[in-house]
Amino acid sequence: MSKYLLDKFLYTVDRDPELVERYRAEPRETVEWWESTMANSLLNSVGAEDSTWQSFAPAEREALVAQDHVKLFELGAHPFLTLTLFIAMFERDNKEPLEYQKAYGARLAHFSLPYPDITT
Repeated sequence: MSKYLLDKFLYTVDRDPELVERYRAEPRETVEWWESTMANSLLNSVGAEDSTWQSFAPAEREALVAQDHVKLFELGAHPFLTLTLFIAMFERDNKEPLEYQKAYGARLAHFSLPYPDITT
């Protein structure tokens, strides 16, 4: 498993409004496309420095496809990266201010210290 790759997915998708919408509408297709085209490129670099070996573990891929922030946290994805992306995707579906953020936190409330390791 690669916490780096999970975080890289969350980071890169969150910074592209078209990818945010694509991931919201077609999570499986977006994850598969991203993994096959973007997973092995280095952040902020030229194509000549791409690698060839990185891929999601099955549990990571399914958590991304399910858009399951609790499972992603359990797998070591950074909660701030998940939160910012998921706010962009789902906050619009709520009527009350901070409704999505409160629900996000409530779904993580069963965790106690020590939290899963989120270092990459």
